[in-house]
Amino acid sequence: MHRLGILLSGRGSNFLAIAKAIHERRLLGAEIAVVLSNVEDAPGLAAARELNLPAFAIPSAGHKRAEHDAEMIARLHQHKVDLVCLAGYMRIISPVFVQAFPNRILNVHPSLLPAFPGLDAQGQALKYGARVAGCTVHFVDEAVDHGVIILQKTVPVHDDDTEATLSARILEQEHRAYPEAISTVLSGEYVIEDRRYVRRKS
Repeated sequence: MHRLGILLSGRGSNFLAIAKAIHERRLLGAEIAVVLSNVEDAPGLAAARELNLPAFAIPSAGHKRAEHDAEMIARLHQHKVDLVCLAGYMRIISPVFVQAFPNRILNVHPSLLPAFPGLDAQGQALKYGARVAGCTVHFVDEAVDHGVIILQKTVPVHDDDTEATLSARILEQEHRAYPEAISTVLSGEYVIEDRRYVRRKS
């Protein structure tokens, strides 16, 4: 059984999608070992506790990034985490954090990377007149929204879309994409060639 560590800062909708996929046996061979947040009153922590999952706040406010990341790493190791899943974790993690879990940290981003990295990806897509948007699940490396792409899902951009309506449709795809990506990574049936994630042929 592979042990997942979830990091979140807000309501944790992608965390709940992962938990639901495990419960419904759409994501096999995985269990959530711990949920951590850098925000003490993050709604996602309350949701985790309602599911009887270990959930802890490690506040980042007023702490240096290196000190905070060291505490997060220690807690993840304490719970013997195999794969770290960022689920709305609104904090850039340090190179030391990345090196502690090489190719074992995943993130989901609401754009078709490498287009529109960083904040307000949906607003950027509308501003640039993109006709197709979507989400990307990728490995995390030392740069922001830069790591090897695992999978992407697309949504059309409508002429009457607002940032809110586009974000809602993309979020639906995030909830589908993240468990699927976790499953493919845990299978081990892939190789990374340069910047490409390549599934091995069975």
